[in-house]
Amino acid sequence: RDICFGDRNSVGDFGFCFVQATVGPCNVPKPRAWNPVEQSKWTSWHGLGSMPSAEAMRLFVKILEEEDPGWYSRVPEFNSEPVVDIQMHKPKEEPQIIPASTNGKSIPEPKIISENESSVETQDKDVILEGLSTVSSHDEWSSLSVSGNRPKPRYEHGATVLQDKMYIFGGNHNGRYLSDLQVSEIALDLKSLTWSKIDAKLQAESSDSAKTSQIAPCAGHSLIAWGNKFFSIAGHTKDPSEGIAVKEFDPHTCTWSIVKTYGKSPVSRGGQTVTLVGTTLVLFGGEDAKRCLLNDLHILDLETMTWDDVDAIGTPPSPRSDHAAACHADRYLLIFGGGSHATCFNDLHVLDLQTMEWSRPKQQGLTPSPRAGHAGVTVGENWFIVGGGNNKSGVSETLVLNMSTLTWSVVSTVEGRVPLASEGMTLVHSNYNGYDYLISFGGYNGRYSNEVYTLKLSLKSDSKSTAKGETVSDATSRVLEPEVETSQDGKIREIAMDGADSDLKNSTDEASEQLLAALKAEKEELEATLNREQLQTVQLKEEIAQAETRNVELTKASPLSFMR
Repeated sequence: RDICFGDRNSVGDFGFCFVQATVGPCNVPKPRAWNPVEQSKWTSWHGLGSMPSAEAMRLFVKILEEEDPGWYSRVPEFNSEPVVDIQMHKPKEEPQIIPASTNGKSIPEPKIISENESSVETQDKDVILEGLSTVSSHDEWSSLSVSGNRPKPRYEHGATVLQDKMYIFGGNHNGRYLSDLQVSEIALDLKSLTWSKIDAKLQAESSDSAKTSQIAPCAGHSLIAWGNKFFSIAGHTKDPSEGIAVKEFDPHTCTWSIVKTYGKSPVSRGGQTVTLVGTTLVLFGGEDAKRCLLNDLHILDLETMTWDDVDAIGTPPSPRSDHAAACHADRYLLIFGGGSHATCFNDLHVLDLQTMEWSRPKQQGLTPSPRAGHAGVTVGENWFIVGGGNNKSGVSETLVLNMSTLTWSVVSTVEGRVPLASEGMTLVHSNYNGYDYLISFGGYNGRYSNEVYTLKLSLKSDSKSTAKGETVSDATSRVLEPEVETSQDGKIREIAMDGADSDLKNSTDEASEQLLAALKAEKEELEATLNREQLQTVQLKEEIAQAETRNVELTKASPLSFMR
């Protein structure tokens, strides 16, 4: 169920993690044996193999903090890097999005005032900013010009939308996990395109404790909106706990609280996916604190806060992290891509949450390239995938998968080394004036980004995403095309998933009967084969016994036997 890469001792001198991160893999010849010092250095560097630079930097900083916890306090303040302009696949003159002004005067930044020990954003009511409505082009990415203090560049952070604000929390910058008040809890008002900091506190576990503690730094976690709050699930931390931590943020009080859960909590990890399905969260995969890759499946009931360790049937995705997941029709969990320590994937797996069976459906359209660290978001029946990397370069295409027909297509393509072709970015969906917008933030492609990009979809929404609580009966549950798998004995197995409500029961019964018949026939064939093998085994034993008897008789009859 998991794959382990190794530990600190397997990579030798941690200084070569920095060399790997800045120079790349070792490609110099091995020194001669008479120079043991240089040979030892070469062995340490060469032992890192093809470890990606971001992973090498993360490991370097992790070990450095163990040796010298105060090193970061001696580093000069971060200076912003210049922004790289983005070039579209279809060059057009992009509108520059500038906040509106009143009587020729620029809009003042929102003020943060203290109210009931929390920070509240205020702004003049007579000021009207158009925000996303200034984006005129469709199906093309454009950079948003935002006001306020930008967050520190990062990747592997979490993002979610709540009440027309995009919240950003945590992340990784130069191998260091983020959570301090100046860079972690930040909200982008999607109407005014203004960043604001949030003075968040951690709710004390007891009434006697002061509310002055802060949330622990983390990266590779998942932010999930639920009601008027949101959860932060799992994530890598400097001092990982044994089980997954579930934290809840209340924007009204600007307070984090640790949620008490029941049942067997999954092992702590980062790089997993957490998907909202009705009133449950479905967690899959990731990488634990020992860098072991996982492919386990867990479900958290949000009404009882109880974890359930699920054993699904069928062949699950291989252990992986940094993949993407989506829910369709409140029934099907889709897993796409991700990576191991040496390989990126482009496979698509589907889990039927009613039968708890994994399958590999047949897909249509183009074949996506392998990728890990990509971001995804659903809009109705469409699943949009942006960014990611393949151990060589960032992926430039923005893809969409129609989850009803399982057809892949390209929405847009970017050119050059831009944040949209990077790993560890976040992607959220917002609806404004009837139009749907994709909004990306952050990422890493050799440099860390804090840019915000948006893509206005060409068609207005005519249905809401099932991730917002639609039931199967309410949604138009058109679903997956028949899957055809060829087994090793050459037989063809068809798995049909019919989405029409009126035919669902009949088709399910039919499929069940066909499956039972096929399994029964296969069982009978296996039993017949086993009987034949057992009969042959008995015959062979008899022949061996007869041969041994003849051998004894021949030995006794030999003239040499009388000479002993």
